[in-house]
Amino acid sequence: MRKGKFALLLHAHLPYVRHPEHDDFLEEDWFYEAIAETYVPLLVLFERLVADRAPARLTMSVTPPLCAMMEDPLLQERAARHLERSVALAESEVRRTRGDEQRHALALFYLGRFSAARDYFERRGRRLVPAFRELQDAGFLEIITCAATHGFLPLMADYPEAVRAQIMVARDYHRQCFGRAPSGIWLPECAYFPGVEKFLCEADIKWFVLDAHGVMFGKPQPRFAIYAPCYTPDGPAVFARDRDSSRQVWSAEEGYPGDPAYRDFYRDIGYDLGMDYLRPFLGADGQRKFTGLKYHRITGRTEHKELYHRPWAEAAADAHAADFLANRIKQFEPLCAEMPADPVVVSPYDAELFGHWWFEGPEFLDLFLRKAAYDQGVFELTTPSHYLEDNDVLQVVQPCASSWGNKGYWEVWLDQSNAWIYPHLHAAARRMTEMARKNAKTRTRWKKETLQQMARELLLAQSSDWAFLMRTGTASDYASKRTKDHLLRFNRLYDQLADGRPDGDFLAACRERDNIFPDIEWRYYI
Repeated sequence: MRKGKFALLLHAHLPYVRHPEHDDFLEEDWFYEAIAETYVPLLVLFERLVADRAPARLTMSVTPPLCAMMEDPLLQERAARHLERSVALAESEVRRTRGDEQRHALALFYLGRFSAARDYFERRGRRLVPAFRELQDAGFLEIITCAATHGFLPLMADYPEAVRAQIMVARDYHRQCFGRAPSGIWLPECAYFPGVEKFLCEADIKWFVLDAHGVMFGKPQPRFAIYAPCYTPDGPAVFARDRDSSRQVWSAEEGYPGDPAYRDFYRDIGYDLGMDYLRPFLGADGQRKFTGLKYHRITGRTEHKELYHRPWAEAAADAHAADFLANRIKQFEPLCAEMPADPVVVSPYDAELFGHWWFEGPEFLDLFLRKAAYDQGVFELTTPSHYLEDNDVLQVVQPCASSWGNKGYWEVWLDQSNAWIYPHLHAAARRMTEMARKNAKTRTRWKKETLQQMARELLLAQSSDWAFLMRTGTASDYASKRTKDHLLRFNRLYDQLADGRPDGDFLAACRERDNIFPDIEWRYYI
């Protein structure tokens, strides 16, 4: 029998949030929380696997906005401050809970976790991108890219220059961060439209991933369903997302994260305790917010939550890792017996699920990877690039338009809550192309710098995160303001360039605020 190939893919992404004009900004906490709860724990986990020489590989997309935030000195300093505040709060909780045995034990646990995260961050010089790069160079991690600002590419299809810029800028920045060009790409929101492949070919990207229906409704229908990749007519290979393994891990309703033994995400002392006590550990604005100290477990569908019991959670993670392994073996056995090629199962997840949303996720992942590496012989852990190296004879299939959003197409990013943004984004894309072509041969410094900043503002306005947040109602006011602000700055820069009247102070302010991609190539819009 053949041996199955299991490709685990973690999509690490956050929208670009950086506000130097404020000493504290609530939405920046998304990044700091992810450092403490997801990125540092995953790096520690991966480094331990490499040190143990575990026969495991996995894939991770570290998106350009996330890399840019990780490399930004201002955000590094603020992340360090966030970790110090977390340690200080945990120390205070150790003192406050001395009369409560269970809460005191949890406070000590959190003090250890936050202290370890702070120490790792400082030991790494507050730079996490080089840590991921070391794992790549060790052969454990395949790091792939995404579009430059996670723009929803199908809704740019009528503006090919905008699609091209999203992909080519991402390729360039990935190479700058990781020392090599990416072999694969995570299409934002797993969203595909026929024709995007020509831009992937230009960036020399070899493969991408679609949701299952994007491949299964392709022409012709794939012979091996979702269990083998296919070449697209223009060249890059497409892998299909396996929904069964994804659902087991991702779904809070059907999957592991909803187990009552696990920590409850929403019950946080930042909302439970008095403001007089919390104020020294909050930001300058004094707003209540999540602190990461949570004393309760999920318990069940009730407002009453019982206290979190760490040994129960660890036992649940071990049981779920064993169950996930057993299900993958059961999935692979008939495929290995019947397929003439090595079957592959691709399971992508948002990286922030592990540790941030599902606190025990890193422990589950560690246990599963070790069990898969040592406790079975039915399948092995691989990456899409390694699979293609060993299996280069594939069927040619034209995939169909699709995404991994609700109902499988565009409705999450295009409905009555967010449709207003697209006429403005499309107008800006036309204007960007117009000015790039008009000034293609310019040698005037202020014009080139203005075109660079226009490209940054347009790319940031195109982030799919803003449309998503408008649709879900989560931080929708902030998402709307970000879209408007980037477009307003873009249009003002356009007018200055069109009129030949530079405003150096305004340009400098834009570059200070939105400083992503310092070496951006604006000529991709030509």
